[in-house]
Amino acid sequence: MSAENVRRCRRCLLREMTDENDYYQSVIFYRSTLPPKKRTPDDVYEVRVQTCKACGQLDNATCLQCGCFVEMRAARLDMRCPMDQWQN
Repeated sequence: MSAENVRRCRRCLLREMTDENDYYQSVIFYRSTLPPKKRTPDDVYEVRVQTCKACGQLDNATCLQCGCFVEMRAARLDMRCPMDQWQN
């Protein structure tokens, strides 16, 4: 497939992209090593990533507003969405 024909995954998370599994393993490791005071609880984390998944600013697991991998940003309790869709 040529570069101009490469498909991008809009509104996908890293955990849904099988070719990006190494990156998602980094998300899992990152979350597991965050101190409990900084780690977003699992239920809140899921709400955050599902909110990002529904947002038109998500492209290939990346927020087009700030450039982060949304699953990494959502993992930290002290982070917020640059579009104010969720807060700490």
